[in-house]
Amino acid sequence: MDSAAFTLQGLGFAYGDTPVLRDLDLELAPGMVHGVVGPNGSGKSTLLGLLAGLLAPDRGAVRLNGEDVSDCSPARLARRCALVSQDQALRFPFTVAETVLMGRHPHIPRFSRPAPHDLQRVEQALDAMDLQALRHRPVADLSGGERQRTAVARGLAQETPALLLDEPTSAMDIRHAMAAMDELTRLARAGRTVVAVLHDLNLAARYCDNLVMLDKGAVHAYGNVSRTLTPENILAVFGVRAAVLDTEYGPHIAYIQGN
Repeated sequence: MDSAAFTLQGLGFAYGDTPVLRDLDLELAPGMVHGVVGPNGSGKSTLLGLLAGLLAPDRGAVRLNGEDVSDCSPARLARRCALVSQDQALRFPFTVAETVLMGRHPHIPRFSRPAPHDLQRVEQALDAMDLQALRHRPVADLSGGERQRTAVARGLAQETPALLLDEPTSAMDIRHAMAAMDELTRLARAGRTVVAVLHDLNLAARYCDNLVMLDKGAVHAYGNVSRTLTPENILAVFGVRAAVLDTEYGPHIAYIQGN
């Protein structure tokens, strides 16, 4: 599998007259879990849309392995980037296994049946997201957390060098959230590029190698956890006083009070 390195140069985007992102210069390298954090409306989901080629920048460029994402066809991008959106409507009349198999469509020639390799990737994704017991359940009958695990499994089955995830653990219980992040970390260590928008700063502190902290559409801080998740940055961006504690499991953020 090819690697995926993103380069953002002077990136800017606006919805009509409303600017959302401005002057982003970032390198998102393979082999790492890159977290994106920030308050509501700071441009996190828009950033993923630009990385996936679903949105076109107003200024600057997103390059994937040196190639402008805007120049890539949707079919080619689907073989290079899997996007797990926050608001995927998984309420169509398909089972969990059928839904996860949809992640293989970019790799299956038109009018062809799934190959053994495709079915193997589906089974691996079902295992990773603890969905084997639910494989025959209609997606419409699932709980929010189960639908979220199905969406992530579909992204895993897509088997792309880049995984882009918008709040992948938001509806999951803590056991499944940690299992999902463990799997994303394992894939990153195997050479994938994982970019995940996360609201839980403690989850980000535990699992992310680098963090992009956005505020009002700009990068407030970027780097490893110790550099980005400081009491000063948390107060400036989120308006919340916090203490960052060193524990045997890594940094832990204790929220104290609002500003």
